[in-house]
Amino acid sequence: MPPEVNAITDLTKAERERILAKSALFDPPDAALADGRRDLVGMDREELGAELAAIGEKPFRVKQLWHWIYHQGVTDFSRMSSIARPLQEKLAERFVIGRPDPVVVQTSTDETRKFLFRFRDGQEAETVYIPDPVEDRGAVCISSQVGCTLSCRFCHTGTQTLVRNLGAPEIVGQFMAARDSYGEWPSPKGETPRLLSTIVLMGMGEPLYNYTNVSKAMRIVMDGEGIGLSRRRITLSTSGVVPMMDRAGAELGVNLAVSLHAVTNELRDVLVPLNRKYPIEELIAACRRYPGSSNARRITFEYVMLKGVNDSAAEARELVRLIAGLPAKVNLIPFNPWPGSQYETSTPAAVAKFSRIVSDAGISAPVRTPRGRDISAACGQLKTDSKRERTAISVPV
Repeated sequence: MPPEVNAITDLTKAERERILAKSALFDPPDAALADGRRDLVGMDREELGAELAAIGEKPFRVKQLWHWIYHQGVTDFSRMSSIARPLQEKLAERFVIGRPDPVVVQTSTDETRKFLFRFRDGQEAETVYIPDPVEDRGAVCISSQVGCTLSCRFCHTGTQTLVRNLGAPEIVGQFMAARDSYGEWPSPKGETPRLLSTIVLMGMGEPLYNYTNVSKAMRIVMDGEGIGLSRRRITLSTSGVVPMMDRAGAELGVNLAVSLHAVTNELRDVLVPLNRKYPIEELIAACRRYPGSSNARRITFEYVMLKGVNDSAAEARELVRLIAGLPAKVNLIPFNPWPGSQYETSTPAAVAKFSRIVSDAGISAPVRTPRGRDISAACGQLKTDSKRERTAISVPV
């Protein structure tokens, strides 16, 4: 390998380690109750096996419990009919099968449903289920953090500073609680339709700034003996944390969505401040490296349409040039207003023209229909009142 390639690899590794170290400072509290019982949701098979071994149980119990927790969706040990009552009671003394608390559930006129989930420490995050308007399926938009650290100018979540990361139990728990709401247990198998058919990590937070917890949660979701969603049914959205994109591609291989929103560094520096650290050229290069991308698994570029800001014909043509040769799809998102926002939604004519230019170049460019606007559940509208407690912490630079 040439010296310059080695140097780039070493820099990427160092940056990745810095990101993970900083992320750890915002990790969630331990997943234990005040009475000492531990939550089994969010444990991987190895951790579950260690907990069971500690109370004298055999390894085969892992498969039993995994089935009841993630396939059947059971939260009460007494309902685990393949486990004898003495062990049910033993488990109930030491463990729980938890869910975040849905303190507010709102359903839009278009059937979109938004959940405000409260976690054990009182912090909150929002999750949205977006049903398909025609078929019996839909996407669960999951949050990865309470608040966000990116401060994207057009996004309401970006006005809430980062409170903390969500743990694997809380990330998996959002999907499981949404399933509870729709009664979709046990996990559908084979060709059986799923109401909650896909996961999009597009809620509050930047998933790649909480990679450790997100990746653990998605491995649990993808386990074929439990929830059993394939990687093709999971989309991770990032604003462009370039060093972690490579790792996510290698380790998870889920679908990738990139919050682009501008085609020049000058404008993207303003709209998506992370661009100052990882400019467009580095971001697009990382997209070209992303494994598994093909015509069947296109990278999605999300582009919020802001009136007079990023919606010109010239910018549409530059977008085509920028992503030329990539198996790509562009989601054009009409801006969803929120209180205090400084932007306006592009006119229908401007959106249509932009879409036509991109489509004529052979790149799919659908215009996303806003969903759940009446309950502030649309793209860019999520926010909670949670705040980070003031503590003295040392942040790596």
